[in-house]
Amino acid sequence: MAIEPDTKDWTWVLQRPCADCGFDADAVRTDEFAELLRSTTERWSAVLRRPDAAQRQQPDVWSALEYGAHVRDVHRIFNERVRSMLTEAVPTFANWDQDATALAERYGEQDPVEVEVALIDAAGEIAGRYAAVDGQEWERSGLRSNGSAFTVASIGRYHLHDVVHHLWDVRG
Repeated sequence: MAIEPDTKDWTWVLQRPCADCGFDADAVRTDEFAELLRSTTERWSAVLRRPDAAQRQQPDVWSALEYGAHVRDVHRIFNERVRSMLTEAVPTFANWDQDATALAERYGEQDPVEVEVALIDAAGEIAGRYAAVDGQEWERSGLRSNGSAFTVASIGRYHLHDVVHHLWDVRG
């Protein structure tokens, strides 16, 4: 059974807590982003080391490995988006079809150890980028291809929700 693509606009998580994972964007300070992202890597490591990480628990839901590969790529995408927000005047981000990427990159066939290492590296890179943001840089802006506007601060909260939510998805 194929995975149904996620076409929801998740930007609402910046307005109210997520009823599923409990993430509350308003409760996260910008000076916490780097450490919170780094702290999730221990939980992702445990998830990816499970003996059944590559097995889907339900045929229409990603496996822990697929979620881990997705989160690795989320870190990479957000690192590039934040970099562009800090160096360009109101960049527009190219659309990223996460479901097409999962199929094209064969997330479910990747080596969990390689995904774990790459996820930790990618989390470290974006955490370092957030840690270096200072003062008014948090208010620099960018646009998603659908017109959603972000600041560095709001995209950081949005990013953090994605990582935390997927840990909830795999109950890691």
